[in-house]
Amino acid sequence: MTDQPRRRLVLASQSPARLNLLRQAGLTPEVLVSGVDEDAVTAPTPADLALALAEAKASVVSAKPEVKGALVIGCDSVLDLDGEALGKPADQEEATARWKAMRGRAGTLQTGHCIYDTLTGRYVSGVASTVVRFGEPTDEEIAAYVASGEPLYVAGAFTLDGRSAPFIEGIDGDHGNVIGISLPLVRKLLARLGVGITELWAPAQA
Repeated sequence: MTDQPRRRLVLASQSPARLNLLRQAGLTPEVLVSGVDEDAVTAPTPADLALALAEAKASVVSAKPEVKGALVIGCDSVLDLDGEALGKPADQEEATARWKAMRGRAGTLQTGHCIYDTLTGRYVSGVASTVVRFGEPTDEEIAAYVASGEPLYVAGAFTLDGRSAPFIEGIDGDHGNVIGISLPLVRKLLARLGVGITELWAPAQA
């Protein structure tokens, strides 16, 4: 055991799902949104796009003076369906069309992860991929789901931990990755920076 204080952890994302997953894993990240214009970032494949977005978000936040000394995590998710990168739908019409195209099929949720160590200036990054098998909701179920507003705020127009859960038949891979962040990948990236994830755990409550 050392007497060194825990490193600050900053999440460069406004996603409540990512924040909750990190907290459930014993971490206590601060949140600082990057403000990156996602539409301005392009890449040749969905996985490359997810990685580029994650790196951009982490880079912008890590440059802010108020995070000096912190570890900054940037993430971004897109759904790879037939090689097309699908993020958040623009409106209800697009969300409806998206679900009608996805039902009965499978896509790959690609989440880019980037961690900056602002003490050393080093960063590491990677992509976690999870296959998602969609069920076959009826037109009426799709209409009700879209009317709930949820699909407009999540990559791919679906989430495992919300109202679309009954429409997901199963996944192959890390479920946390689909929700928004792959904790196993975070652990590996931190290790590459010389940081053990258990060193970042909040003290256990008596």
